[in-house]
Amino acid sequence: MTDLETRAAPPRAGALRRAAPALAGYAAVRALGLLALFLWSAARDKSAYTLLTARWDALWYVRVAELGYGYEVRLANGDVHSNLAFFPLLPWLERLVAAVSPLSYADGGFLVSLVASLAAAWGIFAVADHVYGRRAGVCAVLLWAVLPVGIVQSMAYSESLFTALAAWALYAVLTGRWVTAGALALCAGLTRPVGLAVVAAVWVAAVASFVRDRSAPGQDDPHVTAEPATRLRRVLGMALAPLGTAGYVLWVGHRTGKGPLGYLDVQAGWRNGFDGGYAFARFVAEKFTSFPSALAGAGLVAGVASVVWLYVTGVRQRQPLPLLVYSGVVTALALCASSYFGSKPRLLLPAFPLLLPLALALTKARPRRSAAILGGVAVASAVYGAFWLNGSGPP
Repeated sequence: MTDLETRAAPPRAGALRRAAPALAGYAAVRALGLLALFLWSAARDKSAYTLLTARWDALWYVRVAELGYGYEVRLANGDVHSNLAFFPLLPWLERLVAAVSPLSYADGGFLVSLVASLAAAWGIFAVADHVYGRRAGVCAVLLWAVLPVGIVQSMAYSESLFTALAAWALYAVLTGRWVTAGALALCAGLTRPVGLAVVAAVWVAAVASFVRDRSAPGQDDPHVTAEPATRLRRVLGMALAPLGTAGYVLWVGHRTGKGPLGYLDVQAGWRNGFDGGYAFARFVAEKFTSFPSALAGAGLVAGVASVVWLYVTGVRQRQPLPLLVYSGVVTALALCASSYFGSKPRLLLPAFPLLLPLALALTKARPRRSAAILGGVAVASAVYGAFWLNGSGPP
Protein backbone atom coordinates (compact mmCIF):
# COMPACT_ATOMS: atom_id res chain seq x y z
CA MET A 1 0.00 0.00 0.00
CA THR A 2 1.05 3.58 -0.49
CA ASP A 3 1.33 6.36 2.01
CA LEU A 4 -1.87 7.76 0.53
CA GLU A 5 -3.77 5.16 2.53
CA THR A 6 -2.80 6.74 5.83
CA ARG A 7 -4.71 9.96 5.11
CA ALA A 8 -7.32 10.49 7.77
CA ALA A 9 -10.96 10.11 6.81
CA PRO A 10 -13.06 13.28 6.91
CA PRO A 11 -15.27 13.77 9.98
CA ARG A 12 -18.57 11.96 9.63
CA ALA A 13 -20.60 15.15 9.99
CA GLY A 14 -18.90 16.64 6.94
CA ALA A 15 -18.62 13.49 4.81
CA LEU A 16 -21.98 13.92 3.09
CA ARG A 17 -21.38 17.62 2.53
CA ARG A 18 -18.00 16.84 1.00
CA ALA A 19 -19.55 14.26 -1.32
CA ALA A 20 -22.56 16.44 -2.25
CA PRO A 21 -21.20 17.70 -5.62
CA ALA A 22 -20.43 14.14 -6.72
CA LEU A 23 -23.84 12.86 -5.63
CA ALA A 24 -25.66 15.76 -7.27
CA GLY A 25 -23.78 15.20 -10.52
CA TYR A 26 -24.48 11.49 -10.34
CA ALA A 27 -28.20 12.04 -9.76
CA ALA A 28 -28.33 14.45 -12.71
CA VAL A 29 -26.67 11.92 -15.05
CA ARG A 30 -28.99 9.14 -13.95
CA ALA A 31 -32.02 11.40 -14.31
CA LEU A 32 -30.91 12.21 -17.85
CA GLY A 33 -30.55 8.52 -18.63
CA LEU A 34 -34.01 7.72 -17.26
CA LEU A 35 -35.57 10.63 -19.14
CA ALA A 36 -34.04 9.43 -22.41
CA LEU A 37 -35.25 5.90 -21.72
CA PHE A 38 -38.83 6.99 -20.96
CA LEU A 39 -39.00 9.20 -24.07
CA TRP A 40 -37.50 6.53 -26.34
CA SER A 41 -39.77 3.82 -24.89
CA ALA A 42 -42.85 6.01 -25.27
CA ALA A 43 -41.99 6.61 -28.92
CA ARG A 44 -41.84 2.82 -29.42
CA ASP A 45 -45.01 2.21 -27.39
CA LYS A 46 -43.10 0.31 -24.71
CA SER A 47 -43.05 0.64 -20.94
CA ALA A 48 -39.73 1.99 -19.69
CA TYR A 49 -40.60 0.88 -16.17
CA THR A 50 -41.12 -2.68 -17.38
CA LEU A 51 -37.73 -2.61 -19.06
CA LEU A 52 -36.17 -1.53 -15.77
CA THR A 53 -37.98 -3.91 -13.44
CA ALA A 54 -39.55 -6.86 -15.23
CA ARG A 55 -37.23 -8.26 -17.88
CA TRP A 56 -34.13 -10.45 -18.00
CA ASP A 57 -32.44 -11.06 -14.65
CA ALA A 58 -34.87 -8.76 -12.82
CA LEU A 59 -37.58 -11.38 -13.35
CA TRP A 60 -35.40 -14.08 -11.84
CA TYR A 61 -34.73 -11.99 -8.74
CA VAL A 62 -38.47 -11.34 -8.33
CA ARG A 63 -39.20 -15.06 -8.61
CA VAL A 64 -36.68 -15.77 -5.85
CA ALA A 65 -38.29 -13.10 -3.66
CA GLU A 66 -41.79 -14.42 -4.37
CA LEU A 67 -41.33 -18.18 -4.55
CA GLY A 68 -37.99 -18.85 -2.92
CA TYR A 69 -35.42 -21.14 -4.47
CA GLY A 70 -36.23 -24.17 -6.55
CA TYR A 71 -37.71 -22.60 -9.68
CA GLU A 72 -36.07 -23.71 -12.92
CA VAL A 73 -36.63 -23.71 -16.66
CA ARG A 74 -35.70 -26.76 -18.73
CA LEU A 75 -34.79 -25.93 -22.31
CA ALA A 76 -35.26 -28.15 -25.34
CA ASN A 77 -31.50 -28.69 -25.65
CA GLY A 78 -31.33 -30.13 -22.15
CA ASP A 79 -29.97 -27.03 -20.38
CA VAL A 80 -31.49 -26.26 -16.99
CA HIS A 81 -31.79 -22.63 -15.93
CA SER A 82 -32.14 -22.70 -12.15
CA ASN A 83 -32.75 -19.66 -9.96
CA LEU A 84 -30.09 -21.03 -7.62
CA ALA A 85 -27.65 -19.17 -9.88
CA PHE A 86 -28.86 -15.87 -8.38
CA PHE A 87 -27.44 -14.86 -5.02
CA PRO A 88 -29.99 -13.98 -2.32
CA LEU A 89 -29.33 -10.50 -0.91
CA LEU A 90 -31.27 -8.51 -3.51
CA PRO A 91 -34.33 -10.83 -3.35
CA TRP A 92 -34.21 -10.62 0.45
CA LEU A 93 -34.29 -6.83 0.25
CA GLU A 94 -37.10 -6.94 -2.33
CA ARG A 95 -39.09 -9.12 0.04
CA LEU A 96 -38.36 -6.76 2.94
CA VAL A 97 -39.53 -3.71 1.00
CA ALA A 98 -42.72 -5.51 -0.04
CA ALA A 99 -43.35 -6.57 3.57
CA VAL A 100 -43.14 -3.06 5.03
CA SER A 101 -44.76 -1.12 2.15
CA PRO A 102 -47.45 -1.43 -0.51
CA LEU A 103 -44.78 -1.88 -3.18
CA SER A 104 -44.44 -5.08 -5.20
CA TYR A 105 -41.28 -7.16 -5.32
CA ALA A 106 -40.36 -5.58 -8.66
CA ASP A 107 -40.98 -2.11 -7.23
CA GLY A 108 -38.80 -3.04 -4.27
CA GLY A 109 -36.00 -4.10 -6.58
CA PHE A 110 -36.17 -0.78 -8.42
CA LEU A 111 -36.16 1.17 -5.14
CA VAL A 112 -33.24 -0.85 -3.76
CA SER A 113 -31.25 -0.23 -6.94
CA LEU A 114 -31.92 3.52 -6.87
CA VAL A 115 -30.83 3.84 -3.24
CA ALA A 116 -27.90 1.47 -3.74
CA SER A 117 -26.71 3.38 -6.80
CA LEU A 118 -26.46 6.57 -4.73
CA ALA A 119 -24.68 4.62 -1.99
CA ALA A 120 -22.31 3.22 -4.62
CA ALA A 121 -21.62 6.70 -5.99
CA TRP A 122 -20.86 7.93 -2.47
CA GLY A 123 -18.60 4.94 -1.83
CA ILE A 124 -16.71 5.48 -5.09
CA PHE A 125 -16.27 9.13 -4.15
CA ALA A 126 -15.04 8.18 -0.67
CA VAL A 127 -12.41 5.83 -2.08
CA ALA A 128 -11.17 8.21 -4.80
CA ASP A 129 -11.24 11.21 -2.46
CA HIS A 130 -9.27 9.30 0.16
CA VAL A 131 -6.61 8.25 -2.32
CA TYR A 132 -6.39 11.16 -4.77
CA GLY A 133 -8.46 14.06 -3.43
CA ARG A 134 -11.92 15.55 -3.75
CA ARG A 135 -11.86 16.56 -7.40
CA ALA A 136 -10.71 13.10 -8.44
CA GLY A 137 -13.55 11.69 -6.37
CA VAL A 138 -16.13 13.80 -8.21
CA CYS A 139 -14.66 12.85 -11.59
CA ALA A 140 -14.58 9.15 -10.70
CA VAL A 141 -18.27 9.18 -9.74
CA LEU A 142 -19.27 11.00 -12.92
CA LEU A 143 -17.22 8.63 -15.06
CA TRP A 144 -18.96 5.68 -13.44
CA ALA A 145 -22.32 7.34 -14.09
CA VAL A 146 -21.68 7.97 -17.79
CA LEU A 147 -20.49 4.47 -18.69
CA PRO A 148 -22.29 3.23 -21.82
CA VAL A 149 -24.10 0.57 -19.78
CA GLY A 150 -24.74 2.96 -16.89
CA ILE A 151 -28.50 2.51 -17.25
CA VAL A 152 -28.04 -0.85 -15.50
CA GLN A 153 -27.35 1.15 -12.33
CA SER A 154 -31.05 2.10 -12.34
CA MET A 155 -32.40 -1.38 -13.11
CA ALA A 156 -33.70 -3.94 -10.63
CA TYR A 157 -30.38 -5.74 -10.97
CA SER A 158 -27.72 -6.44 -8.35
CA GLU A 159 -24.87 -4.40 -9.87
CA SER A 160 -25.59 -1.19 -7.94
CA LEU A 161 -26.08 -3.03 -4.65
CA PHE A 162 -22.87 -4.98 -5.13
CA THR A 163 -20.85 -1.91 -6.15
CA ALA A 164 -22.07 -0.03 -3.09
CA LEU A 165 -21.04 -2.84 -0.75
CA ALA A 166 -17.70 -3.31 -2.53
CA ALA A 167 -16.83 0.40 -2.59
CA TRP A 168 -17.55 0.91 1.09
CA ALA A 169 -15.72 -2.32 1.98
CA LEU A 170 -12.65 -1.03 0.14
CA TYR A 171 -12.95 2.34 1.87
CA ALA A 172 -13.14 0.53 5.21
CA VAL A 173 -9.96 -1.38 4.36
CA LEU A 174 -8.15 1.79 3.34
CA THR A 175 -9.10 3.50 6.60
CA GLY A 176 -8.34 0.51 8.85
CA ARG A 177 -11.93 -0.42 9.74
CA TRP A 178 -11.36 -4.15 9.46
CA VAL A 179 -14.56 -5.49 11.05
CA THR A 180 -16.67 -3.16 8.91
CA ALA A 181 -14.73 -4.25 5.83
CA GLY A 182 -15.30 -7.91 6.66
CA ALA A 183 -19.02 -7.42 7.28
CA LEU A 184 -19.47 -5.54 4.01
CA ALA A 185 -17.47 -8.20 2.15
CA LEU A 186 -19.79 -10.81 3.67
CA CYS A 187 -22.82 -8.93 2.31
CA ALA A 188 -21.15 -8.46 -1.09
CA GLY A 189 -20.59 -12.22 -1.15
CA LEU A 190 -24.35 -12.71 -0.72
CA THR A 191 -25.03 -10.42 -3.69
CA ARG A 192 -23.00 -11.72 -6.63
CA PRO A 193 -20.44 -14.49 -7.28
CA VAL A 194 -17.84 -11.78 -7.90
CA GLY A 195 -18.01 -11.08 -4.18
CA LEU A 196 -14.84 -13.15 -4.21
CA ALA A 197 -13.08 -9.98 -5.43
CA VAL A 198 -14.00 -8.11 -2.24
CA VAL A 199 -12.93 -11.06 -0.10
CA ALA A 200 -9.59 -11.18 -1.92
CA ALA A 201 -9.04 -7.46 -1.40
CA VAL A 202 -9.72 -7.70 2.33
CA TRP A 203 -7.51 -10.74 2.76
CA VAL A 204 -4.58 -9.43 0.74
CA ALA A 205 -4.69 -6.06 2.51
CA ALA A 206 -4.85 -7.74 5.91
CA VAL A 207 -1.95 -10.08 5.13
CA ALA A 208 0.09 -7.13 3.87
CA SER A 209 -0.63 -5.32 7.14
CA PHE A 210 0.54 -8.30 9.17
CA VAL A 211 3.73 -8.45 7.08
CA ARG A 212 4.37 -4.78 7.78
CA ASP A 213 3.83 -5.40 11.48
CA ARG A 214 6.54 -8.05 11.47
CA SER A 215 8.99 -6.29 9.18
CA ALA A 216 8.98 -2.86 10.81
CA PRO A 217 8.65 -3.30 14.59
CA GLY A 218 9.19 -0.54 17.07
CA GLN A 219 7.88 2.38 15.03
CA ASP A 220 5.20 4.77 16.22
CA ASP A 221 3.00 4.61 13.12
CA PRO A 222 -0.19 2.75 14.14
CA HIS A 223 -0.55 1.50 10.57
CA VAL A 224 2.82 -0.22 10.93
CA THR A 225 2.90 -1.46 14.52
CA ALA A 226 -0.65 -2.47 15.32
CA GLU A 227 -1.85 -2.95 18.87
CA PRO A 228 -3.25 -6.36 19.82
CA ALA A 229 -6.82 -5.03 19.62
CA THR A 230 -6.19 -3.80 16.07
CA ARG A 231 -4.73 -7.15 15.07
CA LEU A 232 -7.74 -8.91 16.57
CA ARG A 233 -10.12 -6.71 14.58
CA ARG A 234 -8.09 -7.45 11.46
CA VAL A 235 -8.40 -11.20 12.04
CA LEU A 236 -12.12 -10.84 12.70
CA GLY A 237 -12.54 -8.92 9.45
CA MET A 238 -10.70 -11.67 7.58
CA ALA A 239 -12.92 -14.29 9.20
CA LEU A 240 -16.14 -12.47 8.31
CA ALA A 241 -15.24 -11.60 4.72
CA PRO A 242 -15.71 -15.01 3.01
CA LEU A 243 -18.78 -16.14 4.96
CA GLY A 244 -21.31 -14.75 2.49
CA THR A 245 -19.92 -16.36 -0.63
CA ALA A 246 -18.90 -19.58 1.09
CA GLY A 247 -22.19 -19.86 2.96
CA TYR A 248 -24.36 -19.55 -0.15
CA VAL A 249 -22.20 -21.79 -2.32
CA LEU A 250 -22.16 -24.51 0.35
CA TRP A 251 -25.92 -24.18 0.84
CA VAL A 252 -26.48 -24.62 -2.90
CA GLY A 253 -24.24 -27.68 -2.81
CA HIS A 254 -26.30 -29.11 0.03
CA ARG A 255 -29.56 -28.19 -1.70
CA THR A 256 -28.54 -29.87 -4.96
CA GLY A 257 -26.90 -32.82 -3.23
CA LYS A 258 -23.69 -32.26 -5.18
CA GLY A 259 -21.45 -30.95 -2.44
CA PRO A 260 -19.15 -27.90 -2.64
CA LEU A 261 -19.16 -27.97 -6.46
CA GLY A 262 -22.93 -27.87 -6.72
CA TYR A 263 -22.99 -24.17 -7.58
CA LEU A 264 -20.66 -24.79 -10.52
CA ASP A 265 -23.13 -27.36 -11.81
CA VAL A 266 -25.92 -24.79 -11.53
CA GLN A 267 -23.85 -22.33 -13.56
CA ALA A 268 -23.06 -25.06 -16.08
CA GLY A 269 -26.81 -25.41 -16.63
CA TRP A 270 -26.71 -21.81 -17.84
CA ARG A 271 -23.74 -22.66 -20.08
CA ASN A 272 -21.60 -20.43 -17.92
CA GLY A 273 -18.20 -21.17 -16.42
CA PHE A 274 -14.58 -20.05 -16.21
CA ASP A 275 -12.24 -21.17 -18.97
CA GLY A 276 -9.49 -18.55 -18.75
CA GLY A 277 -10.97 -16.53 -21.62
CA TYR A 278 -10.68 -19.21 -24.31
CA ALA A 279 -14.34 -19.10 -25.37
CA PHE A 280 -14.36 -15.30 -25.41
CA ALA A 281 -11.18 -15.21 -27.51
CA ARG A 282 -12.72 -17.66 -29.96
CA PHE A 283 -15.90 -15.56 -30.05
CA VAL A 284 -13.87 -12.46 -30.91
CA ALA A 285 -11.79 -14.30 -33.51
CA GLU A 286 -14.95 -15.52 -35.27
CA LYS A 287 -16.00 -11.90 -35.75
CA PHE A 288 -13.16 -11.44 -38.25
CA THR A 289 -14.55 -13.98 -40.70
CA SER A 290 -16.58 -11.35 -42.60
CA PHE A 291 -16.32 -7.62 -43.14
CA PRO A 292 -19.36 -6.30 -41.24
CA SER A 293 -18.70 -8.42 -38.18
CA ALA A 294 -14.97 -7.61 -38.35
CA LEU A 295 -15.81 -4.08 -37.25
CA ALA A 296 -17.48 -5.51 -34.15
CA GLY A 297 -14.43 -7.72 -33.59
CA ALA A 298 -12.12 -4.74 -33.81
CA GLY A 299 -14.31 -2.92 -31.32
CA LEU A 300 -14.13 -5.86 -28.90
CA VAL A 301 -10.35 -6.02 -29.20
CA ALA A 302 -10.11 -2.28 -28.59
CA GLY A 303 -12.42 -2.56 -25.59
CA VAL A 304 -10.42 -5.36 -23.96
CA ALA A 305 -7.16 -3.54 -24.69
CA SER A 306 -8.57 -0.41 -23.05
CA VAL A 307 -9.52 -2.32 -19.92
CA VAL A 308 -6.06 -3.87 -19.70
CA TRP A 309 -4.43 -0.48 -20.31
CA LEU A 310 -6.47 1.13 -17.53
CA TYR A 311 -5.47 -1.62 -15.12
CA VAL A 312 -1.77 -1.37 -16.03
CA THR A 313 -1.97 2.41 -15.68
CA GLY A 314 -3.44 1.97 -12.21
CA VAL A 315 -0.52 -0.27 -11.30
CA ARG A 316 1.97 2.28 -12.62
CA GLN A 317 0.23 5.04 -10.68
CA ARG A 318 0.60 2.89 -7.56
CA GLN A 319 -3.04 2.52 -6.69
CA PRO A 320 -3.47 1.03 -3.21
CA LEU A 321 -3.14 -2.74 -3.17
CA PRO A 322 -6.77 -3.49 -2.20
CA LEU A 323 -8.05 -1.56 -5.23
CA LEU A 324 -5.69 -3.38 -7.60
CA VAL A 325 -6.63 -6.78 -6.20
CA TYR A 326 -10.35 -6.01 -6.34
CA SER A 327 -10.41 -4.60 -9.88
CA GLY A 328 -8.05 -7.33 -11.08
CA VAL A 329 -10.30 -10.13 -9.84
CA VAL A 330 -13.49 -8.46 -11.15
CA THR A 331 -11.86 -7.97 -14.55
CA ALA A 332 -10.50 -11.50 -14.72
CA LEU A 333 -13.84 -13.06 -13.79
CA ALA A 334 -15.69 -10.89 -16.31
CA LEU A 335 -13.36 -11.44 -19.26
CA CYS A 336 -12.67 -15.10 -18.62
CA ALA A 337 -16.26 -16.29 -18.24
CA SER A 338 -17.14 -18.79 -20.94
CA SER A 339 -20.58 -17.51 -21.90
CA TYR A 340 -22.87 -14.46 -22.11
CA PHE A 341 -20.32 -12.42 -24.04
CA GLY A 342 -22.73 -9.53 -24.44
CA SER A 343 -22.88 -9.20 -20.65
CA LYS A 344 -19.19 -8.47 -20.21
CA PRO A 345 -19.52 -4.65 -20.13
CA ARG A 346 -22.20 -5.06 -17.47
CA LEU A 347 -20.06 -7.50 -15.50
CA LEU A 348 -17.24 -4.93 -15.53
CA LEU A 349 -19.51 -2.22 -14.10
CA PRO A 350 -18.40 -2.82 -10.47
CA ALA A 351 -14.70 -2.48 -11.41
CA PHE A 352 -14.71 1.25 -10.67
CA PRO A 353 -10.99 1.48 -9.73
CA LEU A 354 -10.29 1.09 -13.47
CA LEU A 355 -11.73 4.58 -13.88
CA LEU A 356 -9.31 6.26 -11.49
CA PRO A 357 -6.60 6.92 -14.13
CA LEU A 358 -9.21 8.67 -16.26
CA ALA A 359 -10.44 10.61 -13.24
CA LEU A 360 -6.90 11.79 -12.55
CA ALA A 361 -6.53 12.87 -16.17
CA LEU A 362 -9.72 14.92 -15.91
CA THR A 363 -8.45 16.66 -12.77
CA LYS A 364 -5.50 17.95 -14.76
CA ALA A 365 -7.71 19.47 -17.46
CA ARG A 366 -9.44 22.81 -17.15
CA PRO A 367 -12.79 22.56 -15.32
CA ARG A 368 -14.76 23.76 -18.37
CA ARG A 369 -13.10 21.19 -20.59
CA SER A 370 -13.73 18.40 -18.08
CA ALA A 371 -17.36 19.47 -17.76
CA ALA A 372 -17.77 19.56 -21.54
CA ILE A 373 -16.28 16.07 -21.94
CA LEU A 374 -18.41 14.56 -19.20
CA GLY A 375 -21.53 16.34 -20.41
CA GLY A 376 -21.08 15.09 -23.96
CA VAL A 377 -20.44 11.53 -22.82
CA ALA A 378 -23.46 11.71 -20.47
CA VAL A 379 -25.75 12.57 -23.40
CA ALA A 380 -24.27 9.77 -25.52
CA SER A 381 -24.62 7.31 -22.63
CA ALA A 382 -28.25 8.30 -22.06
CA VAL A 383 -29.11 7.81 -25.74
CA TYR A 384 -27.25 4.51 -25.92
CA GLY A 385 -28.92 3.22 -22.75
CA ALA A 386 -32.38 4.02 -24.13
CA PHE A 387 -31.52 2.37 -27.45
CA TRP A 388 -29.98 -0.66 -25.75
CA LEU A 389 -32.87 -1.44 -23.38
CA ASN A 390 -35.38 -1.02 -26.17
CA GLY A 391 -33.36 -3.46 -28.24
CA SER A 392 -31.31 -6.43 -27.16
CA GLY A 393 -30.67 -5.15 -23.64
CA PRO A 394 -28.69 -7.05 -21.01
CA PRO A 395 -29.27 -10.82 -20.95
